[in-house]
Amino acid sequence: QVQLVESGGGLVQAGGSLRLSCAASGRTFTNYHMAWFRQAPGKEREFVAAISWSGASINYADSVKARFTISRDNTINTMYLQMNSLKPEDTAVYYCAGRYYVTSRIFRRSDDYDNWGQGTQVTVSS
Repeated sequence: QVQLVESGGGLVQAGGSLRLSCAASGRTFTNYHMAWFRQAPGKEREFVAAISWSGASINYADSVKARFTISRDNTINTMYLQMNSLKPEDTAVYYCAGRYYVTSRIFRRSDDYDNWGQGTQVTVSS
């Protein structure tokens, strides 16, 4: 198992930006496809973005496309989510997740990931 720790959440006004980080340890980071999910109060956890082990393949939820950017730095075992033009509906706990690489395909369902961080709160005020 890889251990994941998120950071970078906080309170921001609508239109502002935040960058989340997910630091990995315990296993070889490049063995894992990675993803961001989020969960708002009273709602199910939803997919935000995913990135393959090499960074060559990336996938976004339609709701964040063109506003959020997922990236990873395999030299320091860290994944990022740059969030721009934030909206109040982006308010949620954001989780990073890892899936051991067995195929080049990247996944969008939370059930497909078995390594999770503790989450970081993002609150966007209107």
